[in-house]
Amino acid sequence: MIAWERAWVGGAPSTRSWAMEDSSVSGASLTLRRASRADAPAITVMTRAAYAKWIPLIGREPKPMGADYAEAVRTHLIDLLYANGELAALVETIPEPTHLLIENLAVSPAFQGRGYGVRLMAHAEQLAASLRLGEIRLYTNKLFAENVRFYLRLGYRVDREEAFKGGSLVHMSKRLEATGKGPRNRPPRDGG
Repeated sequence: MIAWERAWVGGAPSTRSWAMEDSSVSGASLTLRRASRADAPAITVMTRAAYAKWIPLIGREPKPMGADYAEAVRTHLIDLLYANGELAALVETIPEPTHLLIENLAVSPAFQGRGYGVRLMAHAEQLAASLRLGEIRLYTNKLFAENVRFYLRLGYRVDREEAFKGGSLVHMSKRLEATGKGPRNRPPRDGG
């Protein structure tokens, strides 16, 4: 279990952010907030940087590098993690009727190895629980072996493989603890 202190930092539910203490990096101040339309260019730049290392391995740009983040910010939930005011990582999710799909988890190369991906995966699990969704699903390129191992370590299982652009996608999932009963909450999509 990842323990991180969160405190609401004002604003309406769609613009709220969480302030966190980062014990792994001395003096780092972390903030997690929902992305707004104005964040699309920064999301694009950071995602392209995070995925660039995979181009030589698969011989093309990974899918997230070509995504339209101006559209994604409107239609998906994108939560941004800032470390000392700099965009460090993000998780992009899509609530579906039976599960939460993680469309993209990206950590800036300058911030990799600090546990921010693990923190954002824990955040996605909390988001799924708040939406009363009992499962998280995701997919990754089979050649991204370190990603597959990362998700396996977090308790995800391989469900199936699928051909994709000359390679294979690995579809993975994780069942969550009981999510309670009652109506499903709808989170705000666009933070502004």
